[in-house]
Amino acid sequence: MSRSVLLAAARSERLKDVTERVALTRRLVARYVAGASESDVIRVAGDLVGDGFTVSIDRLGEHTRDLGQAMRVADTYVSVLDELHRAELSARVEVSVKLSAIGQAFHGDGDRVALDHARRICHAARNAGTTVTVDMEDHTTTDSTLNILRELRLDFPETGAVLQAYLRRTEGDCRDLAHAGSRVRLCKGAYDEPPSVAFMRKADVDRSYVRCAKILLSGPGYPMLATHDPRLVEITGALASKYHRLQGSYEYQMLYGVRPEEQRRLVRAGEEVRVYVPYGEDWYGYLVRRLAERPANLSLFLRSVASKR
Repeated sequence: MSRSVLLAAARSERLKDVTERVALTRRLVARYVAGASESDVIRVAGDLVGDGFTVSIDRLGEHTRDLGQAMRVADTYVSVLDELHRAELSARVEVSVKLSAIGQAFHGDGDRVALDHARRICHAARNAGTTVTVDMEDHTTTDSTLNILRELRLDFPETGAVLQAYLRRTEGDCRDLAHAGSRVRLCKGAYDEPPSVAFMRKADVDRSYVRCAKILLSGPGYPMLATHDPRLVEITGALASKYHRLQGSYEYQMLYGVRPEEQRRLVRAGEEVRVYVPYGEDWYGYLVRRLAERPANLSLFLRSVASKR
């Protein structure tokens, strides 16, 4: 099954309904999702910190179009940040926020609503002694997300950005954001995009990733290199050395449940490794995008669904 088919499946409400009724798929979900509750993700974050990792927590869910729900999502982030502070984890654990989950998708004033909620989350993060990274979603939200990020950074310059190497525009965005004090996560991208805005071939995406990594690693900012690709991990390590980057002046980022042995190897080598840990009930779209990135997991998923029929 092709990546494009899987990404289309991520948008299918019918397949989502079928999948969520299959108990066996929970085995696969548990590999990538910390659990449904706040206590689940705090526990997982604590375990990872104990193993030498840093963590970024993501509450699953996006494209909220109800004001009450957007407020509840923001409230949840504030609560998680308070719990991290109480658990003495906030020095090593931040949060990642999708703007569409806190109002960006609203018609008309979505940017204002999302910005207001994001400011509240950033304020709670600063009080807790940690940071926020603003996730990037599909290309239709890129300009809005970067505009909101610029506004947030006026008061919270520590707020992290995310750029996606598969978008043709990203080298330019890297140049704009590769300045002192700027935290930038570089990932490949996991949405189904048209060829007019995104590279389609893996080789082209990889080349774009390397070009972007060069810009970030040669600049004075703080690059966050999000990749599981062994070749790109090796290349970015070589680039860090080329640009005389000390360990700790950049970091690797990987998803919870993906290549855990490689994550541990990098930590043993003295690298800073941040694990992106999602939690919550709305796991379907996230799971299918992970399958699209790593099709070897597809067989277990299909067996789980087939067993229900």
